[in-house]
Amino acid sequence: MTTERTPLVGREAELARLDRLLAELVGDVPGRPAVLDVGGEAGIGKSRLVHELCLAATRRGAAVLRGRATEYERHIPFQPFTDAFSDLAPEVVESFPEAAEVAPVLSGAPRSTDRFHLHRATAALLTHAAASPLVVVLDDMHWADAASLELLDHLVRHPVHARVLLVLARRDRQSPAPLAATLTRGTETGTVRRTVLGPLGERDCVELLTPGLARDRAVRLFTASEGNPLYLLTLLQAHREGASVSRLSTTGLGALLLDELTPLTPSQGRLVQVVAALGDHATPALLGPVTGHEPGQLADDLAVLTRRDLLRTGTHGRIALRHPVLRSLVRDGTDPWQRTEIHRLVGAELARTGAPLAGRAHHAEQSLSDWDPQAAAVLDEAAEQAAQTAPASSAHWLEVVLRHLPHTPEHAARRRELMLRRARALGVGGRLRESRDLLHQVIALPDPGDGTGSRASAVVLCAVMERHLGRYSEAVALLRRELHRTDPAPSLADQVALGLELGSSAPHDTSYPAVRSEVAHTLEVARSLGDETGVAGALSVAALGEAYEGETAAADDFTRRAAALVDSLPDGDLTGLCEPLVRLAWAEAFLERFADAERHADRGLAIARRTGQIYLLPHLLLCKTHVRTQTCRLASAVELSEEAEDIARGIGSDELLAFVLATRAHALVDACPPGDPRPLATAEEAVAAAGLGVNWWASIAWCVLGYAALTAGDPARAREAVLRAGGPGLRRMQPSMRPLFLEVLVTAAVTMGDLDAAKDWAERAREEAERLDLPVQRASAMRSAAQIRLGLGDDKAAADLFVAAADESARSGGVFWEAFSLLFGASLSAADPGGSRRGQAAWHRGRRLAVAGGCGMLTGLAEAVGPAVAAAADGPERRLAELTAREREIADLVADGLTSPAIAERLCLSRRTVETHISRVYRKTGVSSRAALAGLMAGRTPRPSLRG
Repeated sequence: MTTERTPLVGREAELARLDRLLAELVGDVPGRPAVLDVGGEAGIGKSRLVHELCLAATRRGAAVLRGRATEYERHIPFQPFTDAFSDLAPEVVESFPEAAEVAPVLSGAPRSTDRFHLHRATAALLTHAAASPLVVVLDDMHWADAASLELLDHLVRHPVHARVLLVLARRDRQSPAPLAATLTRGTETGTVRRTVLGPLGERDCVELLTPGLARDRAVRLFTASEGNPLYLLTLLQAHREGASVSRLSTTGLGALLLDELTPLTPSQGRLVQVVAALGDHATPALLGPVTGHEPGQLADDLAVLTRRDLLRTGTHGRIALRHPVLRSLVRDGTDPWQRTEIHRLVGAELARTGAPLAGRAHHAEQSLSDWDPQAAAVLDEAAEQAAQTAPASSAHWLEVVLRHLPHTPEHAARRRELMLRRARALGVGGRLRESRDLLHQVIALPDPGDGTGSRASAVVLCAVMERHLGRYSEAVALLRRELHRTDPAPSLADQVALGLELGSSAPHDTSYPAVRSEVAHTLEVARSLGDETGVAGALSVAALGEAYEGETAAADDFTRRAAALVDSLPDGDLTGLCEPLVRLAWAEAFLERFADAERHADRGLAIARRTGQIYLLPHLLLCKTHVRTQTCRLASAVELSEEAEDIARGIGSDELLAFVLATRAHALVDACPPGDPRPLATAEEAVAAAGLGVNWWASIAWCVLGYAALTAGDPARAREAVLRAGGPGLRRMQPSMRPLFLEVLVTAAVTMGDLDAAKDWAERAREEAERLDLPVQRASAMRSAAQIRLGLGDDKAAADLFVAAADESARSGGVFWEAFSLLFGASLSAADPGGSRRGQAAWHRGRRLAVAGGCGMLTGLAEAVGPAVAAAADGPERRLAELTAREREIADLVADGLTSPAIAERLCLSRRTVETHISRVYRKTGVSSRAALAGLMAGRTPRPSLRG
């Protein structure tokens, strides 16, 4: 809502930059920024500059959507986006296949979906809407709600692949830390371009904004305004209405704006107060019932207030005060009881017209001065509706209800239930410590003794929060204390829930043997209750624990029993089985049963999305990422890890983020071509997120950093990282994957010439692989042995080991490792006189698998060793293999530099016989001179390397 009554002055440089930005948008220039960040203090002209940008965009044929965040509506989810999308043409929304998915953003309508899926669907909507260039303006984003900031963060980290420019205007000093961090990161990556508006200069203000005013007076007003256009124009308006310059020079902006309200009639003042309460969402249809004005009186008052430039009309007939600063002054100056009554009337009118629940909840909150069951019911329902898509708003509304809920015995059960719901919302929204602290309050409440199990639920959820905060010891202690409580003792059903969570502490920071007995007891209790969900949960916890520890036989038994039970249950019974599916899928992945792992992960994802168990999504997505990396489907692996990263950042757990980034880095190492900096950078971020942790996830992060460093050509750093991951005796390294991690150490040591250390690690890899009896791990140990043979110069033995490793990898569907082994052994096999065809076949199959799987690293390796394989097919060894023993003997002497007479004398042959043999050697080898023959005899095949 912008006026054009005064010219835009002093912003020529900024306008020129915006014009260039629009030219890049319309021309779809590669590398252009996706976001424009316009900053500056209140009244400095941000909204006016953005308005000029919108006009220029329209002139260039771009579509423009405009939305605004507002100061007192910060808990209405997605408000600025909903405001902007209200300008979308109806046919655009109707033709968008996922329109129902983005309903919470489009209109505030409820939708049962996780917020991260909503983010991706919103990005897809923007892509769909950008048939022509599209500019989306979000003003006053320093007041944006948490859900909008989270959506914005997604759009900055994953820019829309279309001609879309997102324009943000905000006050720098009032911007919340998450918004500032998002935009700073975007500026560093080139996604965001920054423009900061400073004060106007004296010449612009005096000559262009105060025409007809004596210069000395204009200068005094400019000095008082400090170059702020809003302040200067307000001073100028007051002066024109008769105020002296001397008084204005010492009058603040707030007082000047309030002076404009003094001449208003009571009816007009009431109307201004109602508009201030409604923010940017007042309409004549809403103002009439709330103010009680008759249509004629309402029209007259609106006309007067518009002429006085106190009110302005924007899109869709919405009415707002001239500037947010004026709104704040009016609202804060309204008597609290009047403000409360206004919000009560607005809420009632919105309910009558069927308005979205979030907007009604805002007015219900503002109308609460004492306990009001009706208003609380609105807030409760809005919190429930927003729990999945906007957990911060959900937590806020529940807190409002709790604040007003009477502390009486009849409300005790309700209080406990609301606290537990709020703790869940806080945890899902990433406020882990607040959630944990609130849950401790719930646990400390007197036990209701009504069998509701809310205490056990609070303890389990509290342990989950402690885990996400990296406080594993505290989580285990909390669970064990509750399990051994005697007054009263936990019910059998509660024992199952507590035991399952206790078992879940392994393998994150607790060794599975330390909780094995508790898991066995949990399984027995669940069976005694006939609790199939509990039985499946206990079997899955045991399966993952044993699989991680490398106890393959036990893990296989638990995994098969868990899978049989889970697969027998219909979808309707699986709501409580989401976590067991996480653990079952990971156990199957570690056991290299990749198809089963992916099938159970997919089922878990469907349940988690449907039931809002968002904190489990990263684990399921990462399991699929791991499976697709192992089976060489790298494009989808990277995409899945990207989604997992979005959710992990939203949850706010550094521990989880470290694991997500490590898994993503592994996928990127394999997916990216040699020389791409992203894998190493992502691995470095993973270890930074892990901090000083020494748990499973931290160990994985360091191991992946080692793998990325080795691929980047830094074997010393690779060795250092993996040794850091493993700790003393490498005991912290995941037992079921040690051969793969040891392979990094072996390769790094061989590259650095430390063959003794390489031999020790290769022998340990062999022993570990034999114990595990898993194909991919055995193949890894074979490749480690091959590296040792290469270090000793035994290329043929190394080639045979690489071929065997490829065959072994193929047994479990480990396509990436099959291709990896084939390509590493291809040039070695081709160089063997009897193995050229085998080498070529290995190269062709390895390259085909790499290309089909989108594996940039192996495709690069294939291109690097391809010429050597081709040359080896007709190389020195193959041609020399066709020589007879006598011809080879003479060729060796020629290579040593002996003349024909000298050779004849040494071999007791005639010179003519020697010359005849040399001619045959030339013909068979394809050379025509002694020098060429000597070069042929000295030829060697290049060695493969991870860097290609």
